[in-house]
Amino acid sequence: MIPIDSAAVEIFAAANNTIALTGAGISVASGIPHFRGCGGIWENYDPEEYGTIQAFQRNPAKVWSALKIFCDIIDKARPNPAHFALASLERLGYLRTIITQNIDGLHQEAGSSNVIEFHGNNRWLVCQKCGGRYPIKEVAIDLLPPLCACGGVLKPDVVLFGEMIPHDALYRSYLEANNCSVVIVIGTSAAVEPAASIPRIASKTGAKIIEINPEEEMSSDIHLSGCAEEILPILLEKINRLSLQDTLQPRQPSLLQSP
Repeated sequence: MIPIDSAAVEIFAAANNTIALTGAGISVASGIPHFRGCGGIWENYDPEEYGTIQAFQRNPAKVWSALKIFCDIIDKARPNPAHFALASLERLGYLRTIITQNIDGLHQEAGSSNVIEFHGNNRWLVCQKCGGRYPIKEVAIDLLPPLCACGGVLKPDVVLFGEMIPHDALYRSYLEANNCSVVIVIGTSAAVEPAASIPRIASKTGAKIIEINPEEEMSSDIHLSGCAEEILPILLEKINRLSLQDTLQPRQPSLLQSP
């Protein structure tokens, strides 16, 4: 069993307003490779030609030829033990919110209910003409680009390069960061904005930062070295064991209400 810093277990178990920030690393074990970097999908496609909203508007069929590869990979992916452990932590009241940079929807599939998606969700398509939104499984994407009944071009409901992060996702994330006592950063270096702001904002308000990555990627109070799919189930088990020893009952986290 991978050794887990007991301080991380105690911090997590004692807090009732913990949030998680997740990135691509949490989904690698589900069969989704990093999109960028060595071996990433963008190694074979120029993001300027295939990944920007401007390129999509110029030639949606061309951009869809790359997007379809993303869609096929995500369609085959299933949640791994890290996703299920986070869902269990939420259900038991130890985790309030997940803020994710991922577009795969695996947190929700694993059972997490309070998920903020910075970059959208690839399991949905949105019409660029009428704004209609459809589950991707209900749309044939053999002929590219797929079209809405109104004749408009359908686009994955994700943030392409050159698009803004949804305002609601930003607002809710900053609200969570300002009101949490622990941030657990998983599978991301949190080096790129706006994700980088989350642990920074939280730290300024006194929150503890726990990082789960194979290598130390950021400034944190505790770094747990290893893969999320191995560490998170162990962390869950140890938190449950500590709770039983202290005769603590699973509790419901405080929920922030947006105005």
